[in-house]
Amino acid sequence: MEKTVYIDINDVTRKIIGCAMKVHSTLGNGFQEVIYQRALAIELKKQGLEFRREMEMTIFYDGIDIGTRRVDFFVENRVMLELKAVEKIELVHKAQAINYCEAYGIADGLLINFGGKSLEFNRVYNHRLVNPAAVPLNLKK
Repeated sequence: MEKTVYIDINDVTRKIIGCAMKVHSTLGNGFQEVIYQRALAIELKKQGLEFRREMEMTIFYDGIDIGTRRVDFFVENRVMLELKAVEKIELVHKAQAINYCEAYGIADGLLINFGGKSLEFNRVYNHRLVNPAAVPLNLKK
């Protein structure tokens, strides 16, 4: 009989951010997004995190399939990752990541930008499923 192990969402996001920090400190900025995707996949695997990369997901409108979109990563069947390699995260990038969470019915997501001098990351939420003010985010362990 297999035992289901529940991993705390904060632990998952902390590990993902740690992996992204390792990638950014190793590669720096200036590469295309796909390079960071490949490097991040290596780090996620080293951390023992289950993930799917470039997972195609169906988007529904009013219960009708209106197309698909590929999520950069879907980690531990719980966290959507949207990666960017731009100079600075803009509000449109945050809105896009939130929209993906809502369209896919995923509660939690991370928007990670490798394009700046320092790594940028934002935790995003499906506001229909999560009240962000009620979710503690403690990155220190």
